[in-house]
Amino acid sequence: MTTTLSQSLAPHLPLLRRYARALTGSQTSGDNYVRACLQTLLADPSVFPTDIDARLGLYRIFHVLWSGTRLDAPAPAGNAGRLEQVAQERLAAMPPDSRQALLLTSMEGFSDADTAIIMGRDAEEIPLLVQQAVAEIDRQIKARVLIIEDEPLISMDLSGIVEDLGHEVAAVARTRSEAVAAAEKHRPGLVLADIQLADGSSGIDAVKDILSSFSVPVIFITAFPQRLLTGERPEPTFLLTKPFDPRYVRAAISQALFFRSTASMAA
Repeated sequence: MTTTLSQSLAPHLPLLRRYARALTGSQTSGDNYVRACLQTLLADPSVFPTDIDARLGLYRIFHVLWSGTRLDAPAPAGNAGRLEQVAQERLAAMPPDSRQALLLTSMEGFSDADTAIIMGRDAEEIPLLVQQAVAEIDRQIKARVLIIEDEPLISMDLSGIVEDLGHEVAAVARTRSEAVAAAEKHRPGLVLADIQLADGSSGIDAVKDILSSFSVPVIFITAFPQRLLTGERPEPTFLLTKPFDPRYVRAAISQALFFRSTASMAA
């Protein structure tokens, strides 16, 4: 891969890694696909499309690789984590192109036309694929959601989105101690967690405390996603960036619940 191509793709890699994790439901699997994508470009830079912008071309190469290897996937290995097993089971229940169309448009912000280029489909097909994905997600069992957020307006926005999706807001916590207590009381099926909280405590620490008691999917909220997407430590699979687009929130919630284990589902 030439220096110029490498430099043009570098700013888009954190977003591609985020997308790959949401698509596969696993940090390890998502990162492996991104690594394979880069290795393909390194081996033969000429495969990179030159008639579209760098980010679009990067996602296009990723799609070609992913679509060529995702079908007829083997059963999870005996040492696979529960989340990975659930992800593979539920991936089989949804047409993969439909879920990819949803992620590309709602989470990654691509237009229908750009999504069609990435997926190699007609632009007219994309809204239909998205509708199929939404219909499948709507069939998932609804959840109780714990919101850890100290800004009232943001917590109100998040509560409205959660309820519009048919889920229940179990509680809204403003501090680490409130969050841990609420989680213990309500046992939510999903946690939305801000990073910086009202009393100077950390949403990350609150989530660590919660996860030490029981397993639950978590979506982090931050104005600085690059600080968490470094590749140097375990990273969140689902991440919202402030200020957030409500469509992105809906997609992230749906995807997080899509991959949750049955043990953490709301009654």
